[in-house]
Amino acid sequence: MDILDSNDPEIYSLRTTAPGPSGRLPLTPEMLRAASSGDVFGLTQNAGMGWDPRKLLGREFLILSTQGGIRAPDGTPVALGYHTGHWEVGLLMEEAARTFAAKGAIPFAGYVSDPCDGRTNGTAGMLDSLPYRNDAAVVFRRLIRSLPTARGVLGIATCDKGLPATMIALAGTPDLPSVLVPGGVTLLAEEAENTAKVQTLAARFAHGEIDFDYAVEMGCKACGTPGGGCQFMGTAATSQVVGEALGLTLPHGALSPSGAPIWRDLARRSALALMALERTGAKTSGLLTEDSLHNAMVAHAAVGGSTNLILHIPAIAHAAKLRRPTVEDWTRINRLVPRLVDVLPNGPTHFATVQVFLAGGVPEVMLHLRDLGLLRLNARTVSGCTLGENLEWWERSERRRRLRAKLHELDGIDPDRVILSPERAKAAGLSSTVTFLRGNLAPEGALVKSTAIDPDLIGPDGVYLHEGPARVFGSEDAAIAAIKSTGSDAIQPGDVVVLAGIGPAIGLPETYQVTSALKYLPNGRRVTLLTDGRFSGVSTGACIGHISPEAWAGGPLGKLREGDRIRVRIDTRALEGSIDAISVTAEELAARPPGAYLRRHAQVPDDTRLWAALQSASGGSWGGCVYDVDRIADLLAKGLRFEMSLASPAN
Repeated sequence: MDILDSNDPEIYSLRTTAPGPSGRLPLTPEMLRAASSGDVFGLTQNAGMGWDPRKLLGREFLILSTQGGIRAPDGTPVALGYHTGHWEVGLLMEEAARTFAAKGAIPFAGYVSDPCDGRTNGTAGMLDSLPYRNDAAVVFRRLIRSLPTARGVLGIATCDKGLPATMIALAGTPDLPSVLVPGGVTLLAEEAENTAKVQTLAARFAHGEIDFDYAVEMGCKACGTPGGGCQFMGTAATSQVVGEALGLTLPHGALSPSGAPIWRDLARRSALALMALERTGAKTSGLLTEDSLHNAMVAHAAVGGSTNLILHIPAIAHAAKLRRPTVEDWTRINRLVPRLVDVLPNGPTHFATVQVFLAGGVPEVMLHLRDLGLLRLNARTVSGCTLGENLEWWERSERRRRLRAKLHELDGIDPDRVILSPERAKAAGLSSTVTFLRGNLAPEGALVKSTAIDPDLIGPDGVYLHEGPARVFGSEDAAIAAIKSTGSDAIQPGDVVVLAGIGPAIGLPETYQVTSALKYLPNGRRVTLLTDGRFSGVSTGACIGHISPEAWAGGPLGKLREGDRIRVRIDTRALEGSIDAISVTAEELAARPPGAYLRRHAQVPDDTRLWAALQSASGGSWGGCVYDVDRIADLLAKGLRFEMSLASPAN
C-alpha cells in the first residue's frame, strides 16, 4: 500500500552526520564572557540556516505577516490560503527582507495566518472570527518578545482580523520602532460582479433574480487578481486606512493594488523607514498618541469606514495604553467630519478601493481634512516626519499628479469625483458615517452605518423612519431561511427582522449573509434589521447592530415576540436616533421571559466562551472587546476571596 510504504528506493538514502556550516562566529572573548547562552546559540542557529557567519552581527529586524497558503515560484497554488488577502503578502516579505539584507541588516520572518469572514459567513467558523483577533495579537506579541535581539518590527497584513491584530500587537510593543505594510486590494474583475455583490448569489438565485449559469460564472471570476483585500471599503480596507492615519504606514500606503510594482515598492521603502527609525531611537510609543488616535477616528469618518473599527480602534488604543474612545467620542467626531469618499458599499457611484488609491488615497482625503482644521498635524509618523509635513509633500508630489492622471487614463474617472471636496460632497448628498442609537430596545446603545441607508428612504429632513412588525429569529440560519423563502413565512417589505442571541456571548459574529441578501433582493431595502451581533464592513441598509445589553445578558431584544410593533428613527444629520418597541412598554418587556427562539448555539467553542467572559469583564464591545488584564485579575481575586469566605468555618 502506498500509504504504508511508497516502495521508493530513494527514501533509503540516509545519513546521520553532515559537515555543518563553514567559518567562525564573529565573537570576541569579551562577548563570550558577557553574552547569554541564548545570544550565542542564536548565532549558531543563524549560521545553521545558512546566513553568512561573517555577517551575523548586523542589526536584526523582525518581519511578521499573516501569510497563508503555499505559492509555487510562478504563483500557482501548491496549497490554498484562507483568502486572497494573505495569499501574496509573502512577496512583500521577500522585498522587505532583501532590502534589510542589502543594507547589512539581518531579517527574520514569522507568520500568524488569519481566517476569512467572507468564507465563514453563515457557518460555525464565524464564531471564531472576532476572538481570533485577540489570540493573534497575543501570539504576535509573544513572537516579538521571543526575538529579544530584534531592533524593530515590520508588520505585513491585509484583512479583517489579521490587520487589526497586527496593529494591536505593534501598539503593544511600545519600546521598539515598528512600521505597518498593508497588503493592498484586489483589482476589479472585467465583466464580473464585485466581491461584495457576488456573496449574494445564493439568495438571488433562490428568488429567481438570476439563473444558474449566471451564478456559477460570476462566482468564479469576481476576484480580478489572486491577492489583496476586497474591492470595497469594508473592514479590511478601512483597517488599512486607519493604519495609515495612525501614522504606522508610509504616506499613500493603504489600498495599493496587490502584486503591482507600486505595491512591492511600498515594502522596500517601509524596510528603509524602519531602519531609519531605529537609527534615530524612535519608538512606537512616540507614534501612537492621543493625536494619532484622533486622526484615525477622523479618517474613519471621512471615508465612511466599517463599523467594525469601532471595535478595533479602542483595542489599539488599549494596547498602546491610551484612553479608549467612548460612544460620545465617536458621536462627536462623526458630527464634525463630513464623508468625502464615494466608494463601495456607500456610494452613490460606488467606486472601487483601487480607484480610491489612484485618486490619492488617504493623504488626498487628509488634504481636505487639513483644510477643514480637523487633523492634529503635529502627530509623528513612520516617515520620520509629522503628518503635516507628509501632507505638504503629498500636495506637490509627482506621485500624486501621475496617479490621479492614471485614474483618468485607465477608467475615464475624474479623481475629484472619488475623493470629493467638502462642498462637492455636500452637493452630492454624502452623509456622515455612523449614528448611535438608544431606546427601550437598546438602553445601553446601538449603532447603524447611517451613510449606507438607501437615500430614497430618507426624508428631506435627513430622517429615516420605519415602523413595522417584528419578525424574530434566534439564529442566522433561521433568519436567512425566511429571507430566501418565497412562501407564507417569507420576509415582507415593512418587516423588522430581529436577530437576537448572536452577540458577544457567542463570539459576536458578523451577519453579512443576512444584510447582503436584504440589499440585493426585491424590496429588501424596505426591511430594517435589528441585532445584538455585528456587521460586515460592506453591509448596507438600515442595519442596526451592537444592540446592548445583548439578549444573552437579559437584553430586551431577546424578549421580543413575533408581531411586536417596532419604531426606528435615525437622524442622519444630527446623528442620533432611537429603536423602540411601541406595542409593549419597557416595563412589560422587562417582565417577559426570554423568547423560546433563544437557544445556545451548539457549536460555540470553549475558546470563544472564554474570550466572551474575558472581554465582558474588560468593557465589552463598546470597549473594543479587549482583555483588560488588571480588571480581570481584580475580579478573579475578588471572586476567589468571596468563595473562600463562603468556605470559612465561620460561615
